[in-house]
Amino acid sequence: METIKAPMVEYGVAKFVLPGQGESGDQHLVCCNRNGILVAAIDGIGHGEAAANAAGAAAALLRSCADEPIISLVERCHEKLRATRGVVLSLAFIDPEHGMMTWLGVGNVQGVLMRADAKNGNAQESLLLRAGVVGSQLPALQGSVLPIAKGDTLFLATDGVRSDFSVALSARENPQRAAERILEHYGSGNDDALVLVTRLTGINA
Repeated sequence: METIKAPMVEYGVAKFVLPGQGESGDQHLVCCNRNGILVAAIDGIGHGEAAANAAGAAAALLRSCADEPIISLVERCHEKLRATRGVVLSLAFIDPEHGMMTWLGVGNVQGVLMRADAKNGNAQESLLLRAGVVGSQLPALQGSVLPIAKGDTLFLATDGVRSDFSVALSARENPQRAAERILEHYGSGNDDALVLVTRLTGINA
């Protein structure tokens, strides 16, 4: 019988669908597996059904293979999405047992880690994004590894959110309220948009 552990993360998500489109091309994923938590924000290229199909295919693959290293996951997505418009995405794997996070971005889905306690370094870390499109033009992939602590908060935002959203972040704001506030104040209004805010609540290291 599987033992139910206390939640390792709490998260909030806010979405904006471009008016006139039936569905969003932006998708998110928060998936717990036996080794940790996989978190992703995915932006299908363009708008509407074709973008939503590409993003949905990427999310489904990530969920089904969530135990694999994130570079392998992105490579798998690249192969699966060759017949689609492709996606840009940023994803992070959180290892609560060792207090580490590995993250990686292809395209322009922004990632920011806000530290709950900044005594040992920068209060804010930004994800290095590599130019490319998963399914079309895959760059050389290299994940960055960061130490993490309980209360640290990961923010992911697609390109329908202005990049200056990072000036007004807090590691203490409720994740759902934070996602809604960022979308309200920094959404461009001329593209699908998604904000995913994930707080680390169960770090053991």
